[in-house]
Amino acid sequence: MTQNTISCELHDFVEVACMYGYRLRLILINGQVIEGKAIDIVSSLEKREYLVIEGDSKQQIELTQLVKMQVLTPNAKFNEVVFQ
Repeated sequence: MTQNTISCELHDFVEVACMYGYRLRLILINGQVIEGKAIDIVSSLEKREYLVIEGDSKQQIELTQLVKMQVLTPNAKFNEVVFQ
């Protein structure tokens, strides 16, 4: 069984990124790098949470797949969050 939630503290950083519409660089567990603007957090019926990010297209990234979130927006409230 895999974990399908992240800590409340880490979740707060994702919420702030969405609230301010920060431009992000996400590094995922599989090594993939995704860049785009944080839009929202959505939940699935299976209680999994996803960050909606808009770059070339809108994508949903499962929060448990995040390794690192770097903020590219100047003068942001934080610069980087490490998830694992």
